[in-house]
Amino acid sequence: MSRPLTDQEKRKQISIRGIVGVENVAELKKGFNRHLHFTLVKDRNVATPRDYYFALAHTVRDHLVGRWIRTQQYYYEKDPKRVYYLSLEFYMGRTLQNTMINLGLQNACDEAIYQLGLDIEELEDMEEDAGLGNGGLGRLAACFLDSMATLGLAAYGYGIRYEYGIFNQKIRDGWQVEEADDWLRHGNPWEKARPEYMLPVHFYGRVEHTKSGQKWVDTQVVLALPYDTPVPGYMNNTVNTMRLWSARAPNDFNLRDFNVGDYIQAVLDRNLAENISRVLYPNDNFFEGKELRLKQEYFVVAATLQDIIRRFKASKFGSTESVRTIFDSFPDQVAIQLNDTHPALAIPELMRVFVDIEKLPWTKAWDITKRTFAYTNHTVLPEALERWPVDLVEKLLPRHLQIIYEINQRHLDKVTALFPNDLDRLRRMSLIEEGGVKRINMAHLCIVGSHAVNGVAKIHSDIVKTQVFKDFADLEPEKFQNKTNGITPRRWLLLCNPGLAELIAEKIGEDYVKDLSQLIKLHKFVNDDIFIREVSKVKQENKVKFAQLLEKEYRVKINPSSMFDVHVKRIHEYKRQLMNCLHIITMYNRIKRDPMKPFVPRTVIIGGKAAPGYHMAKMIIKLITAVGHVVNNDPVVGNKLKVIFLENYRVSLAEKVIPATDLSEQISTAGTEASGTGNMKFMLNGALTIGTMDGANVEMAEEAGEENLFIFGMRIQEVAELDKKGYNAQEYYDKLPELKQAIDQIKSGFFSPMQPDLFNEVTNMLFHHDRFKVFADYEAYVKCQDKVSQLYMNAKEWTKLVIRNIAASGKFSSDRTIKEYAREIWNVEPSDTKIPPPNEPRDVADKNPHCTTERLKM
Repeated sequence: MSRPLTDQEKRKQISIRGIVGVENVAELKKGFNRHLHFTLVKDRNVATPRDYYFALAHTVRDHLVGRWIRTQQYYYEKDPKRVYYLSLEFYMGRTLQNTMINLGLQNACDEAIYQLGLDIEELEDMEEDAGLGNGGLGRLAACFLDSMATLGLAAYGYGIRYEYGIFNQKIRDGWQVEEADDWLRHGNPWEKARPEYMLPVHFYGRVEHTKSGQKWVDTQVVLALPYDTPVPGYMNNTVNTMRLWSARAPNDFNLRDFNVGDYIQAVLDRNLAENISRVLYPNDNFFEGKELRLKQEYFVVAATLQDIIRRFKASKFGSTESVRTIFDSFPDQVAIQLNDTHPALAIPELMRVFVDIEKLPWTKAWDITKRTFAYTNHTVLPEALERWPVDLVEKLLPRHLQIIYEINQRHLDKVTALFPNDLDRLRRMSLIEEGGVKRINMAHLCIVGSHAVNGVAKIHSDIVKTQVFKDFADLEPEKFQNKTNGITPRRWLLLCNPGLAELIAEKIGEDYVKDLSQLIKLHKFVNDDIFIREVSKVKQENKVKFAQLLEKEYRVKINPSSMFDVHVKRIHEYKRQLMNCLHIITMYNRIKRDPMKPFVPRTVIIGGKAAPGYHMAKMIIKLITAVGHVVNNDPVVGNKLKVIFLENYRVSLAEKVIPATDLSEQISTAGTEASGTGNMKFMLNGALTIGTMDGANVEMAEEAGEENLFIFGMRIQEVAELDKKGYNAQEYYDKLPELKQAIDQIKSGFFSPMQPDLFNEVTNMLFHHDRFKVFADYEAYVKCQDKVSQLYMNAKEWTKLVIRNIAASGKFSSDRTIKEYAREIWNVEPSDTKIPPPNEPRDVADKNPHCTTERLKM
């Protein structure tokens, strides 16, 4: 039998990673050596693996630059409508391998680095994740940027260049400990600072009433310095821009004042201004009303809108018209998408610019503003909704508060006209919440100030319309839409699972990478024994590779033929990691009760970060690690059951664990997870899903057939009925002996013998204030898990289900999502125009019949 291929050889075979030309490889080696010498000032005797990573990164970046410049020239000439995606988070992960894939350089780079005697995977692992996000919302923004570039949209991502991203998670003695993520320590080869586009942002001050209108005066100024990162589309020579703002103090900061005596202190105080872009707030689905966070939100919005207006005025549309009507065409040239309410201040800020600076009449300014903005809602959890105290906004942004009051007044006048004497409706629909501290409801501001509002999965958009924002949907039903989330197949298949990507390409060709709906063609191979074997083999190889990583990191012996049962996402009560934990304890107790009984071996892998201030989430981590300690060290259990808490879960670790997963856990209480996107990544990578009818799970079941997922638990209606009746956890505890045993063990200190009452808060919560009803779904969950184990014993039938799932995952490409946003919200048409590459003359597209300029008809 021939020896198995090495990863190196496997990657060389894969056609969808680009052609290996001799000239190509020689050029890359030359570039690599040049950068090692001139950029890094090292030779091969003293260079470290990090130096080699930087040399390769700069070499790959060289191939982006010409395309980047040319794309921006092309936009300037054609002057298409621009799309601006505003987000406080962009969870980008690593850039090197994604860039090689999208440029078709992967194979050539592999070969070049191999010829230089280096290991490309080792170099790729040197790169720091750009962890500028918390979870789903930030990663969605990153997938969207990839799709917008791949679809040829003139799109820009705008956000903050946090000096410190999401914290690094260490587990010490079973507890989460946070460390600062100094991701820029070694420099970032992918960004280019643009000090020539630095812009002022104002804070504090007061409003002066003058003859010519309102003036915001006596403000403190912070400068916004843009850093640009290229965003390459897949094999289309388009390179868009992500522009992230960094805060800088002006040079006269604190020196204009009378305290010039203390020059040293004045210079040291520059830090106060520059703290605005220092650190990402680490909360997922939770609102923390801190002044610094509000400053961040206004900072990104004010800088971005100045940039958008500058670009609009410089464009052909902007310059040809008279001052009076210059902004009439603004909504035809600009679309701004608000990623949740975090950039909501863009609405009053654009109004301030139009009314106070450009002197537009209010009605016209408001009409333009509404037609420009659209808002995406990401959560229905009440604790996540942003409600800023009026006093804080008044102090920081006095003019904006006036504008918000005016928006609210006119909005309520409209409601009153339609519903006279309905005071309760006015109270519910006001942008200002009275009672206790007055607060601004930012979601209400977004809905009133946008022409489109969308949820991120069918079930979520339905809840948004019929429950959370029902009054607004009654008023303007046409405003509310659904845009089910998606993931980019470039990162989440080609990059992370080359074996599966190539196997699929052999069967159905390579076009699926840009049109994931083509995966449906795999249905005809569901009963193909050879294909079944090959799919199974790829999964097994991924598992062996991941098991080696786990054994190295955790010194726990992993059985690679065990079922890899994976639950990775932020730690939150609504995501119900606790329910998974109770199942682990139940499996442990079953093994202990009858050690000789056959048991389908499992490796349960749970990972995710808890917000540093979220005490219960941190207790959940401690419980999981404590249970793991008992299970993994019990000789009776042996290799039947292992529990791993995956430390510091992040994008680059997701790329390793997802392709190795057999069972994906998506078990939130129905009605709480807006969409989920991890669920889609697992489906595309050949895992089966155990899940509730929540978020996008509902549509996954719709696409694949409910019988091809492991669906369990209460549906939304049943949750509502249980709420009405009153949820009594004790009932389930009394009724279910296995649940009772597990809870009693946690309560008695079986998993914490040194501190028997360690988990009292957790059990107390489960009995007395569990909003997410873990006990109510426990029995259905455990029974469903038994079905999972049953099927896993039949490898062939399991793999058939896997193939059916992969074949049904085409809908969940972010390319499909972005096409829907483009056509139904932004009013732009995706284009498959391939901008000519830098080595061809610029007008080649007009002469070359192979450079298609036809609009996408799909």
